[in-house]
Amino acid sequence: MMALFGTGAVVMRGAGCTINDMWDVDFDKKVERTKTRPIASGLVTRPKALAFLGVQLSAGLAVLLQMNPYTIFFCFGSMPFVIMYPFMKRITYWPQLFLGLAYNWGALAGWSAVAGSIDWTVALPLYAAGVSWTLVYDTVYGHQDKRDDIAAGVKSTSLLFGDNTKTVLSGFSAATISLMCLSGYMNGQGLPFFLTVAGAGSAHLLWQLKSVDINNPSVCWRIFKSNAWFGAIIFSAILADLAYDRITSSNDTEEQPSL
Repeated sequence: MMALFGTGAVVMRGAGCTINDMWDVDFDKKVERTKTRPIASGLVTRPKALAFLGVQLSAGLAVLLQMNPYTIFFCFGSMPFVIMYPFMKRITYWPQLFLGLAYNWGALAGWSAVAGSIDWTVALPLYAAGVSWTLVYDTVYGHQDKRDDIAAGVKSTSLLFGDNTKTVLSGFSAATISLMCLSGYMNGQGLPFFLTVAGAGSAHLLWQLKSVDINNPSVCWRIFKSNAWFGAIIFSAILADLAYDRITSSNDTEEQPSL
């Protein structure tokens, strides 16, 4: 199941990038960092990009069809967000919110793929935590291009928050950790999970906010990439909790007197 979701995530995020680059080609030509992208630079034509998108979506569908019927139907609900995201930066300063709604759909789909339904008391806080985290890292990412974005007419939370970015992202970081812990509590996670998420997870997000210089594109890029470590921290919290649960369960079994 993890292999299927890993493959699906790579394929569908790639499809999202293709859609974004097709829709944003005129904007990308005006932004220094993105003007060398394949479509914006003319290396790849739009018809070829559309054909490649078809291949990506077909691969994504092949993965999706391995899931149960509930999950197959549910995952189609993410497509409006995937398609809408590139347009949101034209009409709202909150495109990162729509990106988060699309990117974190897997938090809901993963539960349904295993259980055949969704326990919203667990999955919804996890989904919201992912959306909040996306607002953190993609706002930092957006600060790389803010000068070109202003000239091109592109909107973002980076421009909306401006000099208050660190203050606002502190709130979203706190929400990310709190919602993650709420999801863990509703799922019956143990002490290792909460210690790792609230301890190491909070420390990493705090380090990001203290280290980022929103007026230095290279620093923004470095902090953005460091979110891979935050993801690793959350994953390690789950593994640590699973190991702890198995060890304690094994000890309890050994201590039970035989009849």
